Amino acid sequence: MLVVEYPDFLDAIRRESARFRAVLADCDPSARVPGCPEWDAADLLWHLIGVQRFWAGVVQHRPAGPDDERIVSEGSGERPASYAELLAHFDEESAGLVEALAAADPEEEAWHWSGDHRVGTTYRRQAHEALIHRVDAEQAAGLALSPLDPALAEDGVAEVIGVMFGGVPPWGTATPTGETVAVRTTDTGRELLVAFRRFTGTDPDSGTTYDEDDLGLVDTGPEPSATVSGTAADLDLWLWKRGPADALEVEGDRISHEKLAGILAAPLN
Repeated sequence: MLVVEYPDFLDAIRRESARFRAVLADCDPSARVPGCPEWDAADLLWHLIGVQRFWAGVVQHRPAGPDDERIVSEGSGERPASYAELLAHFDEESAGLVEALAAADPEEEAWHWSGDHRVGTTYRRQAHEALIHRVDAEQAAGLALSPLDPALAEDGVAEVIGVMFGGVPPWGTATPTGETVAVRTTDTGRELLVAFRRFTGTDPDSGTTYDEDDLGLVDTGPEPSATVSGTAADLDLWLWKRGPADALEVEGDRISHEKLAGILAAPLN
């Protein structure tokens, strides 16, 4: 269940994108991005330009998918030569994303990689995309982090666990193991029940076969063997590998916590 209304997601995209842009405008373009070590600040800026341009196209040309020639893929096109041009390009593409979303009904059909083919899915994902990359910008610039909105961060925790990690592709199977842990946001009072699973399947595109520990959100299940608690912001940053684990409190079975941490340590794909 979403805890953020769609207009608030749109406000978050505006707010976080504006802060992202303001920080990078005063940042050394060659500054490294701790959350994405292979990138510098200019790469981070180019990345979010491509992301916001792509999803604006998906919404504008709904319900067409990414194979539609009208939708410009992330990272394609000619990268501007100067940092000033990158900033100007970001202004244009970010405004285009907000405009496209504001003109669309969140319940309208629109392609999304998660399988939830609604415009509202892009509202949500792009709010969190802008938030986490705003954090990246501040970390690259060596600044103290601006506060994360607790409601947005709480929803971010649910999205990371339930969608980014918890999604199951149509070619795979996730079998519950009967074990659960709880993730609790201390400032907003939400508790998420996370069920361990075994994921198996073969990706038809790459041919890669999987048989590995997995997790997903569930409404009900066995009593959790461990609980991980922290503010919504600290949990969201930890899940996105932008914040330390020592900001959190762990109670209960240490093995269950280590299993959770091991799964969540995998790269977000």
